[in-house]
Amino acid sequence: MFRVGVITSSDKGSRGEREDLSGPTLIKLAQDLGWEVVEYVVLPDEQTLLAEKMLQWTDELSLDLILTTGGTGFSMRDVMPEATLSVADRLVPGIPEVMRMESLKVTNKAMLSRAVAVIRKQTLIINMPGSPKAVRECFAAIAPALPHGIQILKGEASECATNVK
Repeated sequence: MFRVGVITSSDKGSRGEREDLSGPTLIKLAQDLGWEVVEYVVLPDEQTLLAEKMLQWTDELSLDLILTTGGTGFSMRDVMPEATLSVADRLVPGIPEVMRMESLKVTNKAMLSRAVAVIRKQTLIINMPGSPKAVRECFAAIAPALPHGIQILKGEASECATNVK
Protein backbone atom coordinates (compact mmCIF):
# COMPACT_ATOMS: atom_id res chain seq x y z
CA MET A 1 0.00 0.00 0.00
CA PHE A 2 1.29 3.44 -0.89
CA ARG A 3 0.95 6.49 1.35
CA VAL A 4 -0.37 9.43 -0.67
CA GLY A 5 -0.87 13.15 -0.17
CA VAL A 6 -3.07 15.41 -2.30
CA ILE A 7 -2.53 19.16 -2.69
CA THR A 8 -5.02 21.39 -4.45
CA SER A 9 -3.63 24.75 -5.58
CA SER A 10 -6.49 27.26 -5.62
CA ASP A 11 -6.81 30.79 -4.29
CA LYS A 12 -10.62 30.63 -4.25
CA GLY A 13 -10.67 27.10 -2.88
CA SER A 14 -8.32 28.01 -0.04
CA ARG A 15 -10.62 30.90 0.91
CA GLY A 16 -13.74 28.72 0.79
CA GLU A 17 -15.14 30.60 -2.21
CA ARG A 18 -15.07 27.53 -4.47
CA GLU A 19 -15.57 23.87 -3.66
CA ASP A 20 -12.57 21.74 -4.53
CA LEU A 21 -13.74 18.90 -6.74
CA SER A 22 -10.40 17.82 -8.21
CA GLY A 23 -8.69 16.99 -4.91
CA PRO A 24 -11.49 14.66 -3.78
CA THR A 25 -11.47 13.09 -7.25
CA LEU A 26 -7.76 12.29 -6.86
CA ILE A 27 -8.39 10.93 -3.37
CA LYS A 28 -11.07 8.56 -4.66
CA LEU A 29 -8.92 7.42 -7.60
CA ALA A 30 -6.01 6.65 -5.27
CA GLN A 31 -8.23 4.88 -2.74
CA ASP A 32 -9.84 2.82 -5.50
CA LEU A 33 -6.36 1.39 -6.17
CA GLY A 34 -5.96 0.50 -2.50
CA TRP A 35 -3.62 3.37 -1.71
CA GLU A 36 -3.88 5.19 1.61
CA VAL A 37 -4.48 8.93 1.32
CA VAL A 38 -3.01 10.28 4.55
CA GLU A 39 -2.86 14.00 3.78
CA TYR A 40 -5.05 16.44 1.84
CA VAL A 41 -4.91 20.22 1.75
CA VAL A 42 -6.18 23.13 -0.34
CA LEU A 43 -3.61 25.91 -0.51
CA PRO A 44 -3.54 29.31 -2.21
CA ASP A 45 -1.50 29.70 -5.39
CA GLU A 46 1.62 30.72 -3.47
CA GLN A 47 4.86 29.08 -4.56
CA THR A 48 6.46 29.18 -1.12
CA LEU A 49 3.46 27.64 0.65
CA LEU A 50 3.12 24.90 -1.95
CA ALA A 51 6.83 24.06 -1.81
CA GLU A 52 6.85 24.06 2.00
CA LYS A 53 3.98 21.57 2.08
CA MET A 54 5.74 19.28 -0.40
CA LEU A 55 8.94 19.48 1.67
CA GLN A 56 7.04 18.61 4.85
CA TRP A 57 5.31 15.64 3.23
CA THR A 58 8.52 14.29 1.68
CA ASP A 59 11.08 15.06 4.37
CA GLU A 60 9.00 14.62 7.53
CA LEU A 61 6.18 12.25 6.55
CA SER A 62 8.07 10.27 3.88
CA LEU A 63 4.99 9.93 1.67
CA ASP A 64 5.37 7.66 -1.34
CA LEU A 65 3.37 9.85 -3.72
CA ILE A 66 2.17 13.44 -3.79
CA LEU A 67 -0.50 14.29 -6.34
CA THR A 68 -1.17 17.96 -6.96
CA THR A 69 -4.08 19.47 -8.82
CA GLY A 70 -4.40 22.95 -10.24
CA GLY A 71 -1.95 25.75 -10.84
CA THR A 72 -0.38 24.36 -14.02
CA GLY A 73 -1.76 26.81 -16.59
CA PHE A 74 -0.65 30.17 -17.97
CA SER A 75 -2.20 32.44 -15.33
CA MET A 76 0.28 34.59 -13.43
CA ARG A 77 -0.99 32.86 -10.26
CA ASP A 78 -0.33 29.34 -11.66
CA VAL A 79 2.91 28.40 -9.89
CA MET A 80 2.57 24.71 -9.08
CA PRO A 81 5.27 23.61 -11.57
CA GLU A 82 7.71 26.17 -10.17
CA ALA A 83 6.96 25.07 -6.60
CA THR A 84 7.42 21.43 -7.58
CA LEU A 85 10.66 22.05 -9.44
CA SER A 86 12.03 23.97 -6.46
CA VAL A 87 11.90 20.82 -4.30
CA ALA A 88 13.04 18.36 -6.97
CA ASP A 89 16.05 16.07 -6.78
CA ARG A 90 15.32 14.54 -10.20
CA LEU A 91 12.87 15.08 -13.05
CA VAL A 92 10.42 12.47 -14.39
CA PRO A 93 9.46 13.91 -17.79
CA GLY A 94 7.66 10.84 -19.12
CA ILE A 95 4.69 11.16 -16.76
CA PRO A 96 3.53 14.65 -17.82
CA GLU A 97 4.38 13.78 -21.44
CA VAL A 98 1.92 10.88 -21.30
CA MET A 99 -0.72 13.02 -19.60
CA ARG A 100 -0.44 15.69 -22.29
CA MET A 101 -0.44 13.10 -25.06
CA GLU A 102 -3.62 11.49 -23.76
CA SER A 103 -5.27 14.85 -23.08
CA LEU A 104 -4.51 16.01 -26.63
CA LYS A 105 -6.90 13.29 -27.81
CA VAL A 106 -9.65 15.22 -26.00
CA THR A 107 -8.62 18.87 -26.44
CA ASN A 108 -5.88 20.77 -28.22
CA LYS A 109 -5.60 22.97 -25.12
CA ALA A 110 -3.74 20.12 -23.42
CA MET A 111 -0.53 21.44 -24.96
CA LEU A 112 -0.87 24.46 -22.67
CA SER A 113 -0.31 22.37 -19.53
CA ARG A 114 2.93 23.13 -17.70
CA ALA A 115 2.61 20.12 -15.38
CA VAL A 116 5.79 18.42 -14.20
CA ALA A 117 6.65 15.26 -12.29
CA VAL A 118 9.67 14.97 -10.03
CA ILE A 119 11.35 12.82 -7.43
CA ARG A 120 12.39 14.18 -4.06
CA LYS A 121 14.17 11.63 -1.89
CA GLN A 122 11.86 8.58 -2.14
CA THR A 123 8.71 10.50 -3.01
CA LEU A 124 7.20 10.85 -6.46
CA ILE A 125 5.43 14.20 -6.99
CA ILE A 126 3.06 14.62 -9.95
CA ASN A 127 1.25 17.78 -11.05
CA MET A 128 -2.25 17.01 -12.35
CA PRO A 129 -4.77 19.25 -14.13
CA GLY A 130 -7.26 21.36 -12.23
CA SER A 131 -10.56 19.86 -13.42
CA PRO A 132 -12.10 16.58 -12.19
CA LYS A 133 -12.63 15.33 -15.76
CA ALA A 134 -9.02 16.00 -16.76
CA VAL A 135 -7.79 14.49 -13.48
CA ARG A 136 -9.67 11.26 -14.22
CA GLU A 137 -8.36 11.11 -17.80
CA CYS A 138 -4.76 11.81 -16.87
CA PHE A 139 -4.76 9.52 -13.86
CA ALA A 140 -6.10 6.65 -15.98
CA ALA A 141 -3.20 7.16 -18.39
CA ILE A 142 -0.44 7.03 -15.77
CA ALA A 143 -1.85 4.86 -12.95
CA PRO A 144 -0.80 1.48 -14.42
CA ALA A 145 2.90 2.43 -14.30
CA LEU A 146 2.95 4.19 -10.94
CA PRO A 147 3.15 1.17 -8.61
CA HIS A 148 6.26 -0.18 -10.33
CA GLY A 149 7.91 3.23 -10.38
CA ILE A 150 7.22 3.81 -6.70
CA GLN A 151 8.46 0.32 -5.83
CA ILE A 152 11.73 1.00 -7.67
CA LEU A 153 12.05 4.37 -5.92
CA LYS A 154 11.58 2.69 -2.54
CA GLY A 155 14.06 -0.07 -3.39
CA GLU A 156 11.37 -2.76 -3.44
CA ALA A 157 11.76 -3.64 -7.15
CA SER A 158 14.74 -3.62 -9.42
CA GLU A 159 13.85 -4.61 -12.97
CA CYS A 160 11.78 -2.66 -15.47
CA ALA A 161 12.53 -4.80 -18.51
CA THR A 162 10.59 -7.91 -19.36
CA ASN A 163 12.68 -10.97 -20.08
CA VAL A 164 12.12 -11.94 -23.69
CA LYS A 165 13.71 -15.07 -25.13
